Amino acid sequence: AFGVYDHNLVCAAESVSPEGAADLPGCVLRERLWKIRARAVIAAAGALERPLLFPDNDRPGVMLASAAHKYAQAFGVACGQRAVIAANCDGAYRVAASLAAAGVEILAVVDRREGAAPIAGAAGLRVLTGTTLTAVHGARSVRGCTVAPLAGGRRERLHCDLILNAGGYAPAVHLHSQAGGKLRWVAESAMFVPDGAAPGLTSVGACAGVLARAAAVSHATEVGEALARGLAPPQAPVGGAGRSDDITRVPGVRGKQFVDLQNDVLAEDVALAARENYRSVEHLKRYTTTGMGTDQGKTSNINALILMGEYTSQTPAQVGTTRFRPPFAPVTLGTIVGRRVGALYRPLKRLPAHDWHAAQGALFETFGDWCRPAAYPRTGETLDAAAQREAATVRKCAGLFDGSPLGKLEVYGPDAARFLDLMYVGTLSTLRIGQARYGVLLNENGTLVDDGIVARLSEQRFWVNTSTAGFDRTAAAFEEWLQCEYVDFKVLITPVTSRWANITVAGPRAWEWLARLGFEAALAPASMPHMTLRDSVWESHPLRVLRASFSGELGYEVNLPADHAAALLTRLWAHAEELGATLYGIEALQVMRVEKGYIHIGTDTDGTTLPGDVGLARGIERKAAPFVGHRSLLRPASRDPTRLQLVGLMPLDGRTPLPVGAQIAPEPPPALTEGHVTSSYLSPELGLPVALAMLKGGSQRTGEELRVHHLGTMIEARVVKLPFVDPAGGRVHG
Repeated sequence: AFGVYDHNLVCAAESVSPEGAADLPGCVLRERLWKIRARAVIAAAGALERPLLFPDNDRPGVMLASAAHKYAQAFGVACGQRAVIAANCDGAYRVAASLAAAGVEILAVVDRREGAAPIAGAAGLRVLTGTTLTAVHGARSVRGCTVAPLAGGRRERLHCDLILNAGGYAPAVHLHSQAGGKLRWVAESAMFVPDGAAPGLTSVGACAGVLARAAAVSHATEVGEALARGLAPPQAPVGGAGRSDDITRVPGVRGKQFVDLQNDVLAEDVALAARENYRSVEHLKRYTTTGMGTDQGKTSNINALILMGEYTSQTPAQVGTTRFRPPFAPVTLGTIVGRRVGALYRPLKRLPAHDWHAAQGALFETFGDWCRPAAYPRTGETLDAAAQREAATVRKCAGLFDGSPLGKLEVYGPDAARFLDLMYVGTLSTLRIGQARYGVLLNENGTLVDDGIVARLSEQRFWVNTSTAGFDRTAAAFEEWLQCEYVDFKVLITPVTSRWANITVAGPRAWEWLARLGFEAALAPASMPHMTLRDSVWESHPLRVLRASFSGELGYEVNLPADHAAALLTRLWAHAEELGATLYGIEALQVMRVEKGYIHIGTDTDGTTLPGDVGLARGIERKAAPFVGHRSLLRPASRDPTRLQLVGLMPLDGRTPLPVGAQIAPEPPPALTEGHVTSSYLSPELGLPVALAMLKGGSQRTGEELRVHHLGTMIEARVVKLPFVDPAGGRVHG
């Protein structure tokens, strides 16, 4: 893992073997990016060895003790023949004994502390305690070193070709910090460790400061078991690697002592930063460039913090740490932006009752981010024929539709009504509790960006439906306005789309269908008018029932917890045959909404469409409060009567469909167009092709005959008044 982000998102880079790329013929796949979300995350990132500072510690042949140990144990490579180990921790003696056993001559362990670890005597190692390196000899490689007691005394020259650094361990707390965790300084081990668990993330092993192998295994096991049971993880038994201290540099000697080998930052640079008052850890980082190399301070930061504390009379805890930003480990740009992501590029969302629909023979298609039934075709039936049958059945009897992807927001707070008045064209603050109203959203240019139904749940709580495609955009816009413009408003917004399923029952017998399942009489059309909302209960499941219709028929949108969607569908479907009802998909819904002249944002509108262009300007002049896009609607261009406006079209011959995208013009292209067809279907109610179009000055051209051009053919059509079906609008009332 290289990063922990909001909401427990963990990103990891996988090195892929040739076998792992077998599903991508002809592709040389090297790395794969994983995006992981989990309820609980366990970090086991290990610890990093800390180097020591001494004069000329940048010479070739000076390296970390753990690196030399890895070369010897893993690859059988000796990095030198005669080694001196500069030590500040007990771990140096284990490395010395291991290398000695591998045939490397250990001239001495030069330990800055007083007292040697017991393992030293057992291994027969020469140990110089209270001693440090004062010089490194050799230009292009190590030829030897000079050691001397820290308290002063006789110097000794050792002829070696390898100098190993063993300055203690720094737990890799980066992921813990990225997750929002706090750190604490452990003085006896000279290291920062996690101060308890981070939100959603628990560190185990060396990255938690548990450096003894047995203790690390035991602690990791206990943490895993606790998190699996939903319990709080146990505290980490910090320590286990023996004593270390925060002595890091050699005072009073000549020669450059490098803190950051990548950026050539010296101990004297840190001293200069302290003198010039760049004492903040973030100022220190930028003034000296410490920790800004490719290792992002993994080997240098602790030493720099200790030095700053020494120069300013502070402890490392008081100095603090820099902000740990991802990535923790190097990751190639190709891994992050790689285009071979397949379905993971835009994960497809499925209905809560997806499997139930599949069992009913649904023909699934992708609509936006969702996999939804386009129709439920019978054997040998085409998609268009299925949509015609389903729409006709809904009009005559009843139909069942899964509208779960419909965007759902709860907007609540003392200023919720005032806020929604500013967001929507219509006035929503006048809604009574349980009343609903259709509203449209504009951007600052006054163009339509989304629509939906808003219902009032209580004095300070609203149920807001958005379009499926516009949900993310609308929710983000609401948050932006609240955080950037209306910062004094007391309003909260909660997205609840995935929490609630939406099962729509539409048609003349819709209430009869619901009544057979025991829905309470208070939901009957006589008691619950169109555009109202009621909370109810069905078989102990909470319901939020909205009387609304996108089909133009009597309609109920039954919202219930998503986990119970399949149960309600099963119970309803058990009564479908005796009622003569049907399931219907997106295609049938589109047919019916065109018959009613209802717009679909993004299909019948574009980035220039204003509310008045589609017949939604009523009440704008009377609305006292401003709203987003209001001023743009007052521009002369917005009031031009020749703008493209929504109209209905029917072919004069009564049989030729008007293709979507066909241009309306007196002459074939390249003649200037007067408009275009936006939606077109065969109406099962009328038995005729019908279409919606955007036409210049269309509201004043009802009855006019036009020419529609498409791919070299011309179709004559007439502008008709909308809607095509049920112009009085009585069907929605039941």
